Amino acid sequence: MAYLLHQLLSTSASKYPNHTAVWAREQGLSYGELDERSNQLAHLLRRRGIQKGDRVGIYFPKAVESVISMFGVLKAGGVYVPLDPQQPAQRIQYIIDNCAIKALVTTREKLRGLDPAAIATVKFSVFTDRMNGAGTTATGAPWEELAGFPTEGGPEDLQSTTLDLAYILYTSGSTGRPKGVMLSHQNALTFVDWCAKTFQIQAEDRLSNHAPLHFDLSVFDVYNAIEAGATVYMVPDDAMLFPATLAKFIASKGISAWYSVPSALVHLILHGNLKEHNLERMRLLLFAGEIFPVKYLGQIAELLPKVELYNLYGPTETNVCTYYRVDRTKLPSMEKIPIGRACANTEVFAVDEKDQFILPGQTGELYVRGPSVTCGYWADAEKTRKMVLPNRFQPHYEEKMYRTGDLVVLREDGDYDFVGRRDSQIKSRGYRIELGEIEAALLSHPEVKEVAVVAVPDDEVSNRIKAIVATHSGATLTASHLQQHCAQRVPRYMIPELIEFRESLPKTTTGKLDRVLLASER
Repeated sequence: MAYLLHQLLSTSASKYPNHTAVWAREQGLSYGELDERSNQLAHLLRRRGIQKGDRVGIYFPKAVESVISMFGVLKAGGVYVPLDPQQPAQRIQYIIDNCAIKALVTTREKLRGLDPAAIATVKFSVFTDRMNGAGTTATGAPWEELAGFPTEGGPEDLQSTTLDLAYILYTSGSTGRPKGVMLSHQNALTFVDWCAKTFQIQAEDRLSNHAPLHFDLSVFDVYNAIEAGATVYMVPDDAMLFPATLAKFIASKGISAWYSVPSALVHLILHGNLKEHNLERMRLLLFAGEIFPVKYLGQIAELLPKVELYNLYGPTETNVCTYYRVDRTKLPSMEKIPIGRACANTEVFAVDEKDQFILPGQTGELYVRGPSVTCGYWADAEKTRKMVLPNRFQPHYEEKMYRTGDLVVLREDGDYDFVGRRDSQIKSRGYRIELGEIEAALLSHPEVKEVAVVAVPDDEVSNRIKAIVATHSGATLTASHLQQHCAQRVPRYMIPELIEFRESLPKTTTGKLDRVLLASER
């Protein structure tokens, strides 16, 4: 059993050197090639001064070089930070500054879009876009330079342990700034090992990678494929937008294991003409990140009668911590799909407002303990103290547990049902979103006086985002103007689809925005 993530690759490369490890953009890479290229990148990074624990950003559209970069950073002893190439430059610059990224694996185009003064911590970049005749400079190295480094094992002077950080994933933050969730090798491998035993991924499997690499769903796609010697197929950008194209991709690549947010599957059901495609190789369908409406899950269960269906649940801070295997015989009578019970080597429990463990039928807030729990948030000790707590239910030795903020009901059979959020955080299209971050973006417009953002429940995407805005006297703002304003500050999936203008927003007796009233008016 591996105790470091990159050992998964080393092991599979020795067993299946010629088997395709990753496919993207009409290009495949064998296990032997992936191992060699990532070794070369590790040597380059170390030669350029990357030390154990240094953060390295990965900032370009998904390609085979993405997986090379992930493993190359790990082999160099670094911590990789996937950066969403679709996000506004301002947000990317904040992340780079927040975790003091020392190097970027990127493209020249992406680097040109960033303010040099705002990314002062970046010492050098490795450019994945190949340019004939491009030479090494003091601050950048072309991808071709990898060929000059050894293909054998990464640097040998590292003393790494399973508790070392492997990657940092930035998620929406309640303060208007994204927060960096720190994940160690142990955190990730706890999940990967459980998946390997539960889903029995084999070398013959073909896994899809639908989720972006900064989204924790991708951990299963990449690392469980690599652990088994299977092939991971990265879904092309155009297929993400068009369900019919995505359905054709699944069929033509013979995908056997699929993992995505439910909204992607809902779009496939409604607009992908799945009945027209041969999906006989599909054996496993996993979904997570938001509620899957039973009416749509029933349709896909009927369409794929031999496929195992699983609902996985867990915040980025724990990856998946509970699971539920869908029982087709019970679907017709179900109102909602349970999030199930704890994964192996993990414990979940819920407590009520009196801090007592809940009984069947009662509602409480869910907590998680075990080796999958994050050690906290990068450079945010206060947030860490609030969410990663000493286990007060076990006072005899030091142990941490994670407070999810999710409200659940314990069923008689021991499974949990998800009820909602304790705070203003929502899920939309599988993304975890803090409404306060959107409000902060809207309020930064000089003509906006006050704003409230609410979630509008929707079967297709879980929630749509609505903003209620009051402007200053004489303002001539339109919804389009504000959406364009948001596009410069938050990711696309956080831009309000609905914007309503009012002269003023309702207040409570304490002078605060009456969010309860606004939410009830949806």
